[in-house]
Amino acid sequence: MIPQVQESDYLYSTPKSFSTRAIHTGQHAEQIHGSVNVPIHLSTTYKQKAPGQPYSSFDYTRCGNPTRAALEECIADLEHSNHCITFSSGCAAMSCIINICKHGEQIICCDDVYGGTQRYMRNFTVKNHGIEVLFVDITDPENVAKAVTEKTKLIWIETPTNPTLKIVDIAAVCKIAKEKNILSVVDNTFATPYLQTPRDLGADITVNSGTKYMGGHSDVVFGSLTCNDKELYDRLFFSAKSQGGCPSVFDCYLIMRSLKTLELRVRQATKNAYIFAKYLESNPLVEKVIYPGLPSHPQHELVKRQQRGGGAMISFYVKGGFEETSKLLKALKIFTLAESLGGVESLIEVPSVMTHGSVPADVRNQLGITDNLVRVSIGIENVEDLINDMEDALKASH
Repeated sequence: MIPQVQESDYLYSTPKSFSTRAIHTGQHAEQIHGSVNVPIHLSTTYKQKAPGQPYSSFDYTRCGNPTRAALEECIADLEHSNHCITFSSGCAAMSCIINICKHGEQIICCDDVYGGTQRYMRNFTVKNHGIEVLFVDITDPENVAKAVTEKTKLIWIETPTNPTLKIVDIAAVCKIAKEKNILSVVDNTFATPYLQTPRDLGADITVNSGTKYMGGHSDVVFGSLTCNDKELYDRLFFSAKSQGGCPSVFDCYLIMRSLKTLELRVRQATKNAYIFAKYLESNPLVEKVIYPGLPSHPQHELVKRQQRGGGAMISFYVKGGFEETSKLLKALKIFTLAESLGGVESLIEVPSVMTHGSVPADVRNQLGITDNLVRVSIGIENVEDLINDMEDALKASH
């Protein structure tokens, strides 16, 4: 039985003119031939009229490119920001931000965070760069206030968190950051610019792994950050161009193309996820379901205030252990067993041995990342097919 739903059940509001801005901002018709799509500018370098006098603002593609500039203008608009820098991956965007911190300073990071973020912070930020990182449960803003010291320069927020889908009160944490003159960063990858706008809630920097929903077709690795303050942008841009993690021009084209359908994809995937999560809650072989869009989520009221919908990410605990979980994932036919998320196809994985395998075992257990925790990225397939696939696989696994 497929649960019947109304749009107001899974979408609480919609951003004004999002699809119009995604399709048109920065994407003016080319002036020579009238091309509707922004041309792919493949040149790595640009002729100058005289020494130090480029034809426009571009001199070397690592630092900027007309195709990339059009995309950055679009992403900045969607994130309600003045500036955007794009990268070859979400990890490149993350490291660019962290690299503006100095030896001896401190970062406060939410404890349940993407495995790649933890890996970089533990193995490079701390060990190589001498920057202290405190992993804190920042779903309680009081924990942030208690952790802040004179050395704290950055607070790293991820909400919803990966993979246990905890929700951080962005406005409350950013208020603490502003009072202490600390930069605040929000990883907006799970929510997407369509469902959440951290800048409107006080965040200094918003970061996205565009590999996920922005790209949406599992065919491009990409990252972005946005901010409002020009001085901060200049610091970040200097870090970015020096570090060299710029995206390829063709990847910029792919992301720009995909942004045009971001609203349609996220709306459908969110609807599917809400229906699928309700189904999982009714299945006796499922121990617990974590989905921000369900009333059973402990922070559901905050979700409704902060996000425009529950999103398309679901985590759930299978009854049993790793054996039952493995049997389940092997029995699925429509869901694809793979890392990553945000594509048009539904992906499924076990974080403890896949995306979060680099997180220390004791930390995983403390966070609830056990061997029977399954993370699902719901795509835009027919939701009845997804439910039937899961139903058959759950039965086969027990």
